[in-house]
Amino acid sequence: METEAPAGGTYGLLLAAGAGRRYGHPKILVPGWLEHAVDALGRGGCDRVLVVTGAARPEIPRGAEEVHCAGWDRGMGVSLRAGLGAVPAGAGRVAIHLVDYPDIGHDVVARILSAAGDDLARAAFDGRPRHPVVVPAAHLAPLLAALTDDDGAAPYLRGQRVRLVECGDLAGGEDVDVPG
Repeated sequence: METEAPAGGTYGLLLAAGAGRRYGHPKILVPGWLEHAVDALGRGGCDRVLVVTGAARPEIPRGAEEVHCAGWDRGMGVSLRAGLGAVPAGAGRVAIHLVDYPDIGHDVVARILSAAGDDLARAAFDGRPRHPVVVPAAHLAPLLAALTDDDGAAPYLRGQRVRLVECGDLAGGEDVDVPG
C-alpha cells in the first residue's frame, strides 16, 4: 500500500565515517560504494543526501553534502548523532543507510519510503531487519536523546513499533565487513 511522503521532505543520511578495520581500510574508499549509495538514496526518493564522513574524507559525489564527524572513532552513535544534527528541524523524515550495503539500490530505498509514510520503517531481507531505516520527524528528537556513542539506532528501534518492509526480492541486504 503506497502512502504519501510527509511534509518537510525526505533526507537521505549515509553513514560512512568508520575506519573499516576488519575490511582493511575505510569502506567509503571502496571503489563505487559511495557513489552507489548516494545514487540509491537520491534516485530512491530522498530530496537531499547527507554523507557522514570521519576516518576518510573523499570527494563527495554531486548531489550530496558532507557532514564531517570529528569524533567518528568513538562509535556509530556519534556518527549518527552528527548526521541527524545536520538535518534541518523542518525535515519530514530521514532515510538512514550505511555505505557497506553495496547491493542496496534505489529500488529498495523507493520501496521502503513508499511504504513508510509517517511510520518508523526498515527494510527486511527474508524477514531479517536491515538497512535502510526510515525515521519520521516525530521520532528524530527521541532517537537523538537515546543514542549512545557505541550504538546506532537499533536500541531505540527495539522499543518502538517499526514497519518491516520486505525487500528480499530486490537485494540480499548483507553488510560487507571483509573484502571479497
